[in-house]
Amino acid sequence: MSEPTGKYSITMPRDIAEAARARSGPSGLSAYVAAAVARQIERDNLNELIAVAEADHGPVGEEEIQAKRDQLQRAREQQQADAASAA
Repeated sequence: MSEPTGKYSITMPRDIAEAARARSGPSGLSAYVAAAVARQIERDNLNELIAVAEADHGPVGEEEIQAKRDQLQRAREQQQADAASAA
């Protein structure tokens, strides 16, 4: 992260803090927590976008969701095939 940093005090359950510290590796606990918070902010933003889209267009049906999952899976398989043929 190239952004300026600040020092903050947070409170969390000890078991979560220790698990995070154990997984943080060489980047350290602060970087691990910052990455987790950044992911949560991305999720929150996505949920807000979904809510706005559903308010405008109605909820997305299971069939539409499955169609997009299938499309994504086909794209991943194609990328893997392309990578294998390029190697």
